[in-house]
Amino acid sequence: MKEFSPDEIKYLVAHENEDPNRLLLQASRYPHLPVPLLVQHIRARQKIKNKLPTWYQHPQVRYPAIVSVEQSSSEKTAAFKAELMSGNLLLDLTGGLGIDSCFFADKFKNVIYLERQPELVEIAAHNARVLGKTNIEFRQGEAQAFLNDFTSQADWIYLDPARRDEANRKVFNLSDCEPDVVQLLPTLLAKGKNILLKTSPMLDISQAVGQLGSVQKVYIVAVDNECKEVLYHVAASKNPNLLIETINLQAGANQQRFTFDYEAEENAPVTYTLPQTYIYEPNAAILKAGGFKSLANHFELNKLHRNSHLYTSENLMPDFPGRIFKLKTTSRYQKKELASYLPDLKANITVRNFPDSVAAIRKKTGLKEGSDTYLFATTDLNAKPIILICEKA
Repeated sequence: MKEFSPDEIKYLVAHENEDPNRLLLQASRYPHLPVPLLVQHIRARQKIKNKLPTWYQHPQVRYPAIVSVEQSSSEKTAAFKAELMSGNLLLDLTGGLGIDSCFFADKFKNVIYLERQPELVEIAAHNARVLGKTNIEFRQGEAQAFLNDFTSQADWIYLDPARRDEANRKVFNLSDCEPDVVQLLPTLLAKGKNILLKTSPMLDISQAVGQLGSVQKVYIVAVDNECKEVLYHVAASKNPNLLIETINLQAGANQQRFTFDYEAEENAPVTYTLPQTYIYEPNAAILKAGGFKSLANHFELNKLHRNSHLYTSENLMPDFPGRIFKLKTTSRYQKKELASYLPDLKANITVRNFPDSVAAIRKKTGLKEGSDTYLFATTDLNAKPIILICEKA
């Protein structure tokens, strides 16, 4: 792939924060430059500035269509996955833009990147050279055909199957993805000692564990409290004590982690009480994972209701993996009563196991968004709808 010329790099950097549509209208000012191509890259660079800061620092990095950029891993999640694996050889069977492969290259002696779209292969190979990743071998092809011809055994195989059908609609079931992981699984286990599979956060964990069979561990990864990836470590033998680890990657190097036993969660004891001094809301990774009883036991907390997934205690538990609030008072779900506690009629509202949505609550009560007050519309242990009026602890 031809590198950008000095003039082209100068244009990219000079206009990196400008409106791409406006730049296209001004293309005639730069007859010596491929403005449509450069604007495509400006648009992509604007999309990845925070998601891929290392890529952004290199103007020579190339990008495909915006949809591929938007669906790619972030640096935070790619770096996290790389920390889970190491060895001599890794196969990345769904290479895409090559972001994950570049991070895997720091943990393995050799990485083989495979991708069915020739354009992405060319772009990923170019970017690896720009970023100085010299131990990645780039190949174009289908996963099944590649594995049929692969005569060695990799330490790890990584897959992030495409989750869109032929009509470009989103899918999340394993058998609907491309490649079909369920059908491919016997071959994967024959050609790799360990498999790391990335799935849609929408996929039910128990369903996936049942289909995959020999799951060693499940990782639920959130970034800044938004669930991004669910990862399954699969190997030939089944783990009798399946663990689920939740990770919330935050600004800097901060991480919130919580691990629980998948089987023990079902029978874990839990106590229910009315709201106490402190209210706890789990982060998005835990809400996806579902280790609600284990969480209560580990941090010695009480739940408000079986289905509310809010916790409470008299004493502060500062290491809780989520948001912590101090309860100011409770209110009935009545406009007049809420207004008496909120003279500016402003509050941040969260719904947990409550009959109305946030929008419906705002419409009914007239409360606007904002202020340092936080409302939790939820249900207590007596199945009674209540509003918790809180401030951050």
